[in-house]
Amino acid sequence: MDNALTVESVIPLILLLIQLPATAILLSRLLKGPGRLPPIQPQQPTPELLANVSVVVPTLNEARRITPLLSGLSLQSYEVREIIVVDSNSQDGTPELVKAIQQKDPRFRVITDDPLPGDWVGRPWALHNGFLHSSEDSEWFLGMDADTQPHPGLVVSLVKAAAAQGYDLVSLSPQFILQYPGECLLQPALLMTLLYRFDPAGIRTEQPERVMANGQCFLCRRAVLAAVGGYTSACSSFCDDVTLARYIAAQGYKVGFLDGAKVLKVRMYEGALETWKEWGRSLDLKDASTPGQIWGDLWLLSAVQGLPLLILLAYLIFLPTPLLLPQLLLLGLNGFLLLIRLGMLLAIAPSYDRTSAKAGWLFWLSPLADPIAVLRIFLSAFRTPKEWRGRKYGKSAEC
Repeated sequence: MDNALTVESVIPLILLLIQLPATAILLSRLLKGPGRLPPIQPQQPTPELLANVSVVVPTLNEARRITPLLSGLSLQSYEVREIIVVDSNSQDGTPELVKAIQQKDPRFRVITDDPLPGDWVGRPWALHNGFLHSSEDSEWFLGMDADTQPHPGLVVSLVKAAAAQGYDLVSLSPQFILQYPGECLLQPALLMTLLYRFDPAGIRTEQPERVMANGQCFLCRRAVLAAVGGYTSACSSFCDDVTLARYIAAQGYKVGFLDGAKVLKVRMYEGALETWKEWGRSLDLKDASTPGQIWGDLWLLSAVQGLPLLILLAYLIFLPTPLLLPQLLLLGLNGFLLLIRLGMLLAIAPSYDRTSAKAGWLFWLSPLADPIAVLRIFLSAFRTPKEWRGRKYGKSAEC
């Protein structure tokens, strides 16, 4: 009996030692939330912004989902000088869709990027080519993905927000469109792995290695991008947005990450399986992180997101009586972490468009998928992608 009691005490103590420091780190980040900048709002253009922005969109077989982006970009006002679609030899009619809208809006043009070098990933290569072909008279370079759906006032709002805050580079967190039951459950849990690891959107992060960015809407001063060699610093990265943003921040430029849910929507992946496969393999951000950062993030996510539900379920199923003090403390801590998770779920609800979702109520059960989401980060952290957005890769090369 004494040995059993010792084991019953030691295991909770070990878990407490794992979880308590991680909880303190999480709270230190979440407590910054009240001081964050509010979501950017749609604004009207003003004359000084005339032809200020070059927009570049990388594409590879995006005909299925690019139409909302093309329509939304066409509605942007005179602050947009040009819209360059850099196509990587799509076989599904993507260039034809762009050429069709070009007949109505001459700001659009299509170029085909050069053959992919062995030390580059496709997306940063296409963006780099777009940058090289963009007008030097534009003050800003805006990279956007084919799955985005911009509000008519997106670009002017983004440029004005960057100017107001003195940002040299700023990207946005969008509003995610959910449609199918599985993704309503899984996608918010995967998003939470980012929210737990990094400062909230709208908070200036002082450490370059902890900067966050989103390449779906990535605005950078053209002069800054030229100074750092375009996308060369992120050439072999499967999370080129974060890699490039951290590199630019490390050079002393001011980098921001803002809440763009009111000006930008995105329909990323179709269903839970595609979300697991495509988004899950880049969320570890290993290409932009040191091994120490990766292991630290895995510990944090395990402690504050992966374990709480499992520990609470274990207590519910195998409830020991009477509870020892370490067990009571562990139960209380994980109950507290679950309350934080539910509070975070309420906080991110405006970041989701569930109006057309089937079984959209599963969003509210997404904490049940937390252990699976953390497992996905673990699996991705130790694997190099062999295929990415329609391209196959061998062993990654260094730039």
